[in-house]
Amino acid sequence: MIETRFTEAFGVRHPIVQGGMQWVGTAPLVAAVANAGALGLITALTQPTPEELLREIERCRELTDQPFGVNLTILPSIKPPPYAEYRAAIIESGVRIVETAGSNPAPHLPHFREAGIKVLHKCTSVRHAVKAQAVGVDGVSIDGFECGGHPGEDDIPGLVLIPAAARRLDIPVIASGGFADGRGLVAALALGADGINMGTRFLCTAEAPVHDRVKQAIVDGDERNTELIFRPLRNTARVARNKISVEVVRMLDEGAEFADIRDLVAGVRGREVFRTGDLDAGIWTAGCAQGLIDDIPTVGELVDRIVDEAEKLMEAGLPALVSR
Repeated sequence: MIETRFTEAFGVRHPIVQGGMQWVGTAPLVAAVANAGALGLITALTQPTPEELLREIERCRELTDQPFGVNLTILPSIKPPPYAEYRAAIIESGVRIVETAGSNPAPHLPHFREAGIKVLHKCTSVRHAVKAQAVGVDGVSIDGFECGGHPGEDDIPGLVLIPAAARRLDIPVIASGGFADGRGLVAALALGADGINMGTRFLCTAEAPVHDRVKQAIVDGDERNTELIFRPLRNTARVARNKISVEVVRMLDEGAEFADIRDLVAGVRGREVFRTGDLDAGIWTAGCAQGLIDDIPTVGELVDRIVDEAEKLMEAGLPALVSR
C-alpha cells in the first residue's frame, strides 16, 4: 500500500487518478476505477444536462460503494453550458470530490466548500498552481507537456514542471502527462508529487466506453503518434495523429482561421470515433503515454499492476548504482 498526502486527504486507497475525459468518464469506467482503489471522475459535461449528470452519478453509485468524483471543466465559449446548474447538481448528488479545470475555480469554491466537497484543480503551469492554492483548492493536478488534451502554452515537460510545482506548494500534487505504469508512479513520487493522473492509459482498458479499434490503435501506436493542434491559436491540444489532425495542423500553419477548421474539430465528430471506431472521423485526445501501452487490461488488473510494480521498485531501490 502506497500512502501519500493525496490518499489521506481524498480518501482513496491508491495515489492514482483517472482523468476526466470527455465522452469517456462515464459510470462503468469510473466505478471500475473506484472499485480498484483509485479515484475515478465522471466528466460532467459529457452529460447533456445537469439532470442527466445526476442520473449518471446515481448509476455509478449502483456499481460501486467506493469514493469517486466529478470533473467540471470550465472554459470560455460563445454559448457556455450552465455551469452553475451543473455545480448545483454535483452538490445535490452528495459527491465529495470535484476536479475543476480550465478557468479559475474561485467562483465555485465557496459553494463546494460549504457542501464539504474537496476540490482538485488541474493546472498546466506553476504560476496557475500557486494561484489555485491561494484561492483555496485542496490539491492540484499539474499537466506536463506530454499530456493528452490541453498542455498549456509553456511547453514544459513533467520532469521539470512537477518538481517545480511541488517545491512551491503545500497541498497535494498529482502529476499528469506521460504516466502509464509503476515506473511512472515511482518517478512522480521521487519528483515530489503525491500521485499520478492517467487519461490515455485508462482509455485503453476493457471498461473504457470506446470502440475496440481505438484501443488497438493506442496499443499499435508509439510516443510519436500525436499532433499538437491549435498552436497558432494559442489553444494547443495534443490529439491522436490521423487524417483530420494532420489536416488541421496544415491548414492553421498556412494561415487558416478557427472558422475554417470548426467543422473538422467538432466534438460530435470526435465522439463518433469512440462510438464507431472510425479513427479518421474526427479528432480524439491521446497523449505521449501511448508509447508505453501494449495491452488492454481490465481497470482492476491495471491498477493492481501499477501499484505492485511501484512497490517492488521502491522496496528494491537502486543499490547497484551507489558506490561507497
